[in-house]
Amino acid sequence: MSTIPDYHQQEEFQNRQRKARELRELGIEPYPHSYQPHQSADELNRCYQDAPIGHSEEAGLGTTPFVKVAGRLVLFRSMGKNAFAQLKDGTEAIQVMFNRELTDVEGYTPAQGESPDTLTAHKLIEKKFDLGDILGVEGHLFRTNKGELTIFAKKVTLLCKTLLPLADKHAGLADKEIRYRKRWLDLITHDDVAKTFKFRSQIVKFVRDFLHGHEFIEVETPVLQSIYGGAEARPFVTKLNALDQEMFLRISLEIPLKKLIIGGLKRVFEIGRVFRNEGIDRTHNPEFTMMEAYATYWDYNTMMQLTENLFEQCALAIHGTTLLSVKNPANDEIVELELKAPWKRMNMKECLSTYAKIDVDTLSDDQIRQSLLDSGHVDPKKIKEISRGLLIAALFEVFAEPHLIQPHHVIDHPHETTVLCKAHRDPAKNADGLIERFESFILGHEMCNAYTELNDPQLQRTLLEGQAARRDAGDEEASPFDEEFIEAMCQGMPPTGGLGIGIDRLVMIMLNAHSIRDVLFFPWMKPVGQDKNPT
Repeated sequence: MSTIPDYHQQEEFQNRQRKARELRELGIEPYPHSYQPHQSADELNRCYQDAPIGHSEEAGLGTTPFVKVAGRLVLFRSMGKNAFAQLKDGTEAIQVMFNRELTDVEGYTPAQGESPDTLTAHKLIEKKFDLGDILGVEGHLFRTNKGELTIFAKKVTLLCKTLLPLADKHAGLADKEIRYRKRWLDLITHDDVAKTFKFRSQIVKFVRDFLHGHEFIEVETPVLQSIYGGAEARPFVTKLNALDQEMFLRISLEIPLKKLIIGGLKRVFEIGRVFRNEGIDRTHNPEFTMMEAYATYWDYNTMMQLTENLFEQCALAIHGTTLLSVKNPANDEIVELELKAPWKRMNMKECLSTYAKIDVDTLSDDQIRQSLLDSGHVDPKKIKEISRGLLIAALFEVFAEPHLIQPHHVIDHPHETTVLCKAHRDPAKNADGLIERFESFILGHEMCNAYTELNDPQLQRTLLEGQAARRDAGDEEASPFDEEFIEAMCQGMPPTGGLGIGIDRLVMIMLNAHSIRDVLFFPWMKPVGQDKNPT
């Protein structure tokens, strides 16, 4: 049995409950099944922005344009025989005028006579409707003496009687935690939030259209997996009751998409949620949206071009320019970010030399470890016995990555950083233990990860066995061995380029969002009463 929430004791809730009962007694259904508006507020504001319409007298006579809209009541003020209100419909707001003689309420027939208890339709709206209620309004347009486009309401239909009030119109909804936790209130209160998510939708659509334009086909692969892989991360664990089987939420899209490449699909991509049971901060959420794309006969060079072209053209589509003014999260300074291709290409050692003045080749493994320990940004246990390649990668992450403000492709990673990538084709770089992998960085954060994909099944088996051994030895981020994936590879995977882009981070860059929570409708939040979340 559910507990009674605290808000049931609030006077405002109880008053609105009472009004809902009273409206029913008056013949007004507070929750009708449907309503068909003819226009939206933004359509009206756009179409009649400069048009001569007429005055309220003409609207009262019905000689001006007829409109039918629906929206949430967000402002109400009574002025004698008229009352003025604003309806907000998810696009914009529009002003409405209720008139004592000419405005009716659907379902309501005022009692005859002049009894003090008699409610005109005009008074019923004032006394029984509340801010936050959703109304349908039919009437005629006019322009006030101040030039404001207004609907002279002839018929008002109550579409939803709200039982809880909106946020205070003066104080607003300022608490970030409440805004993230109760996104519906955030959307009602802040117009810019709705705009953010509309832009997000446009960006996701752009990515789809961009990839379709490059002859990729969109596919869907399982979220529930019996074996997880494709990245190094702790999974979320669940159970399939029908088979009494342990299952995992996917940490990557990679392995199923490669199986489709093996099956003969030339270019595939998927946009979907992945789940990683790891840290939460300004750029990380336990579930997030990834786009992964795989193309036969491509390599990481082709994927670099695809990536920078996608970002460049996305900026042009959303903003009309590749030069974006954004805030650097490290110091809050405004940066002019240039997304135009081509982007700068550097390897980890070059980045460390250029941005951190560190010559890795002059340092021993112990010296690198000491530098990492002194930084305070690494777990001493994790770097105690790791290889030189991983030490260099950690050094890059701590000392060079924050300086990669303008777009960079960081290329040719140490082979220890992944088990799914081809060794470098350049003999010297191959001898140096490098692979054909790149990560792209903007504003000091990774935007994407891409490989020339490993397609040698025997080598892949060896590398995955090594990863599984690390997992058995206690590495919680290493994946289990996937025999089915190796079997599929033995059927033959053509040379392939692969790419993964974090959609949420792409949206953050395009919309200058400070936190990943600002671009997720429902970011993860700790239960009420626990310490507040990181920003």
